[in-house]
Amino acid sequence: MSITLRPTTVAIADSSALFRLGVRNMARQVKGIEILGEASNASDLVGMVQSFAPQVVILDFLSDGFDIDAVRKVKVLAPQTRVLAITSEQSGHTIVNALKAGVDSYIKKDCDLGEVEDAIRETAGGGAFFCGQILDRIRKESIDVEDLENLHLSCDPIHLSARETEVISLIAEGFTNGQVAEKLFLSAHTVTTHRKNIMSKIGVNNTAAMVMYAVKTGLVSPNKFLFQGDVSAGQA
Repeated sequence: MSITLRPTTVAIADSSALFRLGVRNMARQVKGIEILGEASNASDLVGMVQSFAPQVVILDFLSDGFDIDAVRKVKVLAPQTRVLAITSEQSGHTIVNALKAGVDSYIKKDCDLGEVEDAIRETAGGGAFFCGQILDRIRKESIDVEDLENLHLSCDPIHLSARETEVISLIAEGFTNGQVAEKLFLSAHTVTTHRKNIMSKIGVNNTAAMVMYAVKTGLVSPNKFLFQGDVSAGQA
């Protein structure tokens, strides 16, 4: 007696009808995939997840009608749902926030068809997939994908001075050391010193982890800096 495996159910979410069509056509080429439906905005996506709980959501959370909170809502409504982000953005801030919000795999919209198909297949199978461009950005910014969700926040109180709080908040929003110095009327050397002291106090060793700390402790809102530029530029 043969056993028929159930297909993996997928929802596609993007404001662009053309993009949804392209993803739908690619997904149909992946064996064992069933497209449940499409969403053109976050509200439609939430409704679809509530009604059908797809196993995978393919989402551009940066397109019109969506934001990073759409990922969180999906994960709250259906914790077992896997999220494959396909966006045009690859800045460190965006990657960190996507992973923090619950994105499982992340590729860029200009990836070739082979990578897109591999990403769908790997994510549907319970794995994580990052295209070469995203992996390159992760390496350049020293983002440890394995540790992002496990950033340790000690129960011991951490006291940051008012100035240190200003510095970490601005860094988390994407400002370079030089820009922070200009905004706070400090020397670049003083900002570098504050930066080192902050990292020592909170027990981290790279910018991505500082951003994670700032988000988890409520110093900044993830949505506030999604569209900022390269987090690593000028940080040395």
